[in-house]
Amino acid sequence: MSDPADVLTDLRAEGDELDAVVGELSDEQWRRGTPAAGWSVAHQIAHLAWTDRAALLAVTDPEAFAAEVEKALAAPERFVDDGAEEGAALPPAELLARWREGRERLDAALRKVPPGGRFPWYGPPMSAPAMATARLMETWAHGQDVADALGVRRAATARLRHVAWIGHRARDYAYLVRGERPPAEPFRVELVAPDGESWTYGPEDAAQRVHGTALDFCLLVTQRVHRDDTGLRAEGADAEHWLGIAQAFAGPAGAGRAPREGAR
Repeated sequence: MSDPADVLTDLRAEGDELDAVVGELSDEQWRRGTPAAGWSVAHQIAHLAWTDRAALLAVTDPEAFAAEVEKALAAPERFVDDGAEEGAALPPAELLARWREGRERLDAALRKVPPGGRFPWYGPPMSAPAMATARLMETWAHGQDVADALGVRRAATARLRHVAWIGHRARDYAYLVRGERPPAEPFRVELVAPDGESWTYGPEDAAQRVHGTALDFCLLVTQRVHRDDTGLRAEGADAEHWLGIAQAFAGPAGAGRAPREGAR
């Protein structure tokens, strides 16, 4: 995992980049639908603000966070959508201010976590670097939904290394959340970074392998693109299957995206 200061700096940059996209939107643009069914641009930002608040509670007030977990357990299929719906109903200026304030407060709280410190989460306890990596992954993924809705083309950056890392790290989770048994042997993932360098994960001699661009891999593991719409290549039946179910985020198995017309 990256140095805590590095990933926190990258998380801030990812949030700032998305902020620059939504900061001057009209009310109509805030209501525009995104590729996530039923979610507008406002829902996407509201979800990020809601999750930042949950993360801040986990870091600063574990008892209050435990109450939030109870709410989630009481409505596991609705609590994420409900949080987004509540925020999306706010006036855009108020929603934007809430998101900005939450980002600042979470950044400050994570920077104060002592080395080795851990705090509760919806799954296993998290460290500050792990939480920052997860927040960056979500900010980038939901930012992609916003960009797609608005017709904005985003440049791939070196910050994708955090998304790629968590995507590879979450391999077994993708199987388990679907009731499948993860393969016993590790996989090798070899990606071409935005600057042309190589990012690799897993043992060099692994039989099951994935090759492609970091951007395609990150879009796939965040389920922002269908497998057939990427240039990713798999060596081995297990690796091929994984590319059909991969997810970097916690929670139920996502439905993913339909392939574009004419995809292989």
